Amino acid sequence: QVQLVESGGGLVQAGGSLRLSCAASGRTISNFDMGWFRQAPGNEREFVATIGRSGASIYFADSVKGRFTISRDNAKNTVYLQMNSLKPEDTAVYYCAATAITGSYLKNNYPYWGQGTQVTVSS
Repeated sequence: QVQLVESGGGLVQAGGSLRLSCAASGRTISNFDMGWFRQAPGNEREFVATIGRSGASIYFADSVKGRFTISRDNAKNTVYLQMNSLKPEDTAVYYCAATAITGSYLKNNYPYWGQGTQVTVSS
């Protein structure tokens, strides 16, 4: 089992930046691909970004490409999501997730989830 705890959410104005962190415990994240997903009220949970075990394979949803970056520090057992040029439509609860499947953007392929952190972008 791996436990995930997100932090770094908050309220920010449009155009601003936030950095989310996901701290893992229980197992080393070097054995997992790590992903970020988000869920806005009334919407399905959607894929944001994923990063492979070594950090070499990275994929983004089209909606965040060019504005968000994902990184990982396996020594610290932590994954990050740097969010720049934030828009009101980025408002959601952001979840960190882990999977043994390589390169997946499907939430059903991720068995391990954090509790989420709220990001609110005001216009």
